Formats: sequence, C-alpha cells, structure tokens
Amino acid sequence: MRSLSRLLGYMRPYWKRLLISAICLTVASLLSLVLPWVLRDLIDSAFVVQDFTLLNRIVGSLIVVFVVQMIFGYANGYLLAWVGERVVADLRTHLYRHLLQLSLRFFSERRVGEIMSRVTNDVSVVQTAVASNFVGLVQQVVTLCGGITMLFVINWRLTILTLMVAPLVAVAVFLFSRKLRNISTEVQDRLADVATVLEETISGVRIVKSFTQEGHETERFTRQVERNFRTAMQRARARAIFLPLITFLAFMALTAVLWYGGHEVISGRISPGDLVAFLFYAVMVAGPIAAFTGLYAQFQEALGATARVFELLDAQPELQEIRGARPMPPIKGLVHFQGVCFDYDPRDEVLRDINLMVIPGDIVALVGPSGAGKSTLVNLIPRFYDPDKGRVIIDGLDIRAVRIKSLREQIGIVPQETLLFGGSIRENISYGRMSASDREVIAAAKAANAHDFIAALPDGYHTLVGERGAKLSGGERQRIAIARAILKDPRILILDEATSSLDTESERLVQEALDRLMHGRTTFVIAHRLSTVNNADVIIFLADGRIMEKGTHDELMARGGLYHRLYSMQFTSPPKMPSAMPAATVGKEAQDKRSLASPDEGYPYTILSEWTSGKPRR
Repeated sequence: MRSLSRLLGYMRPYWKRLLISAICLTVASLLSLVLPWVLRDLIDSAFVVQDFTLLNRIVGSLIVVFVVQMIFGYANGYLLAWVGERVVADLRTHLYRHLLQLSLRFFSERRVGEIMSRVTNDVSVVQTAVASNFVGLVQQVVTLCGGITMLFVINWRLTILTLMVAPLVAVAVFLFSRKLRNISTEVQDRLADVATVLEETISGVRIVKSFTQEGHETERFTRQVERNFRTAMQRARARAIFLPLITFLAFMALTAVLWYGGHEVISGRISPGDLVAFLFYAVMVAGPIAAFTGLYAQFQEALGATARVFELLDAQPELQEIRGARPMPPIKGLVHFQGVCFDYDPRDEVLRDINLMVIPGDIVALVGPSGAGKSTLVNLIPRFYDPDKGRVIIDGLDIRAVRIKSLREQIGIVPQETLLFGGSIRENISYGRMSASDREVIAAAKAANAHDFIAALPDGYHTLVGERGAKLSGGERQRIAIARAILKDPRILILDEATSSLDTESERLVQEALDRLMHGRTTFVIAHRLSTVNNADVIIFLADGRIMEKGTHDELMARGGLYHRLYSMQFTSPPKMPSAMPAATVGKEAQDKRSLASPDEGYPYTILSEWTSGKPRR
C-alpha cells in the first residue's frame, strides 16, 4: 500500500481537476440510475392506463437525461484522462532525472534492458491503472452504491437476497488478487529479460553478424520470449477462472431474485413495474461487482509494476555532496593523489596506496597491463567514484568538498570508444558547451582536424550521424569527440586510448588534434602503445594496482626496469621460426607470437607474472 500512497502523491498537485472530474463522474453515474425507475413508471402507469401524453413526457425526459449524462461523461473522461497522462509523464520525467543522478556503480551492476523496461513497460502498466482503471473503479463504485440504494427503496427483502452473494465474491477477490499480483510482477520481470536480450543484440549487431551468430541470438531471444509467454499464460489462466466465477455468482443471485420476485408479483405484494425496475437495478449492481473484481485484479498488477518503478526511485546515489559543498574555483591543474585505495569488490583491491603529484600543465602517461587500474585511477578525478581510502586533491581542495557539477565542468574526457548521440554533427560538438555559436563550433572542428570532412558532407554540420555515430568512420567520430572537448575548454584532460583502433592517416589527424587540445592543460593519457607516450612529462607504470615505476621515457629506459623491457618487446620483431622446429618448441613460439601480436589487450605473460596475479580488474 506504500506504493499506492506514493502514486497518489503524484496526483495531489492536480486535485482541482480530480475534484471536478469526480463531480462529473458522480453526476453521470447517478443519471444512469434513472432508466430503471422510468421503466417502472412506464409499466405501472403509462402502459396500464394507455396514456400517450404521459409516454411522450417520460421519453422526452429520458432524452434530456441522456444528453446531460453525455456532457458530464465527456467532461469526466477528458479531465481524468488528462490527470492520468500528466501523472505518468511526471513519473517518467522524475524517474529519468533520478537515473541520471545515480552513480556509475549503479549502472555497472544492472542491465540496460532491465532499466529500460522499468521506464517504459512498467510505467505503461501504471499509466493504465491511473488513466483507465481508476476511472472505471470510481464509476463502478458510484453505480454500485446508487444501485443498492435504489434496491432497498423498491424492496428490502429482495435486496437482502441479492446481496447474500457478496461474501462469496469477497472471498474470491481475496484469493485471486494476491496470486494475480505475484504473477504479474513475474511477467514484468520476464518482459525485462526480453528487453535486455533485444538491447544487447541490437547494440552489438555487428558482432553478431561478424561471428554469424544470428541463429544463436534468435534462439536466446526466443527462449526469453517463451519464458515470458509461459508466465503470461499463468496470469491468463488465473484471469480466465476469476472473472467467469464472479459473473456466475452474480447471475445466480439474479436468478434467485427473478424466482422470488415472481412469487411476490403473483402474490400482489409488489407491482410488475417494481420487479422489472428491481431486475434492472440488480443487473446494474451485478455489473459493477464483476467489473470491480476485474479492475481490482488489474490494479493489483499495476501495484507490482509500481513497486518496480519506485524501487528505482528509491536507489540512492553512491556519491553524495556534503552539506555546504562550495563551487570549484577555476582549476589550475595541480592534481594530488594521497594514499588512494579503491576496490569494486572488497575481495580484490584495484588500487593500492597510490601517491602521485601532477604539476599543472604536465602530460602524464599511464601505462601497464590491462586490469592494472589505469582507467579506475583517472575515473577518480571527475569523481565518478570515491576512493575507499585516501584523498584526491585538485588545487589544494579535496574534491569531495566541492560541488560535483562545478568540478566536472572543468574536466574533459576523450574515451577510446566515442559515443555520439543520434542528432547532427553540430549538436554533438556543441554538447561540450550548449551555448556555443556556429563560429565557435566551426573553430573547434578546425582545431580537431574535423572541419574539412564535415564541410564535404552534403548537409555539412547538419548531417545526422546515425545511431551512436554509425554513419561516420572511427577517426571521424574521434575527431568530433575532440572538437567537443576543445569547445568545453577543460583545465584537466583525460585521454583514454584516444588513438587506438585507427588507421595510420586517421591516427595522424587525431594525434595532431590531441596535441592542440593538450597544450597548456593537465593531461592524463592512458596508452597501451608506448610509441604514443614518448614525449610525456611523466610516465607512470601501473601494475597490480600499484605504481611500479615513474619518470620520463629516457629515465625509465635508462633504468632498465619493467618499462624498458616492455618497450623493447613492443619494438623488437620476434625471431623467425625455423622450419624444422620441434613440436613443443613450435607451440611455445606460437604462444609467444600471439602474446606479442595483441598489444592493445595485454602483455607477454612472462613479464606479467612478475608483478600481477592475473586477476581481472577494470
């Protein structure tokens, strides 16, 4: 019931419209009670005395009643539909805004398809409950109460006989509603699984096709759809039993009324018009009872979906601003890691006692094996995560003491996998600063070596880039991302493998753009290819979450340590395999060549074994 009270809280701002709608609904429902009473008068008065004037008067009155009922019904339907749609729109907006405030850890622990299902499918179920079922529920309650009142007015003995079925209906409602709610929640869970598979397959359709796994993905999707189908059929069976049972009980009561009422008419205790009117009112009461139980079952289903929606709304951001956090002053670029430790899983520490001072304007290269903690370390700078121990200090301020927005506004990131939104090129570049003019956007594109290829497109800067920038090449997407960062003009820059997976010409253009972007900024560069970091002011060699070596390229090469050995292996061709090499040696040589041929993924195991346990890390 807590979910229901919270849902009603979204309706509270629109209570005036709800009140007017309730009045219109009450009037329209009460007017529907007029017809049986008029039929009673027709049978007992106009038909018996054969008075045409009375007949015309009664029919004319009915027409007036039906017109007024139509007007009030329209007003009620429109107002309540408006409130329902408005509540659902507010709920979706609130949910979306809340999701954007959650920490990255929340999204890393949940599937995208599941989140999308809750925002779309579950909220749609809530929409049905608010905009449709709520209207029907109120209408049936008014009709039920009015009908029972009229039954007592006509004949109280027949009314008691009719209402004897009510306890049986109540028991049936109690038994079925709980089962329906549980099954409906499971249906929504299964639907989220379907959405997850669909999202993963569509997002990775190129991988699916390249590995010719269409059949496997179809089978996987079909398996989830079948699970959803079986669960939905459980709900359908429950509904199929529920509604006919309630209807059977209601009409058995009407049959008893018809039998007993016939005896009353024959005995002269009530008139034929009273019996006809009573039967009409009894049908009007039976209808709401059957409809009410169905609506109640659907309302229980909606409560399950509502609980899933509010579960997301109850998720709290892991990163909280302290009370009294102040805006971050203009950053100069002095970054200091003091005793930083961090883990995603308490059983496996990712960063261990990191102490590092970066001078403003320096270019710092982070190198080391995959999983050493390079990306995790730079993710602490814009406060995507907080360290478990230690502090990250920028210009003498602990970043936990400043407002997150003011901090991130001064930090730019160019990732390895560039994400472009499905709008135009101009919109993607101006994402770095929404208020930028066309001249500023073009200047940023020129600085990023992107203007020439953009100008050559048929629609220029208004060209739509497609889903995730699918219409552009990798180098073009990367240069747009650099233009976006240039337009933002950050004081601290993070480059995460920004030139990997590019052809030689694209890499040259991107590197030129990066050189312009890095000028005068504190820059952190994550790189696996050591040829891209020769000119860095400081090279940090990370392994197993620790800083193993630190210095310039020349210093580290002269030291002859891990960096020197790794650099030498990357730039030394492996010996040519003899044609008559023994089988065991061939296997070992092939293994060595495989390790050397994948510099973007890892390093030769013979070196890695000296400093890492081999456990996967981010």
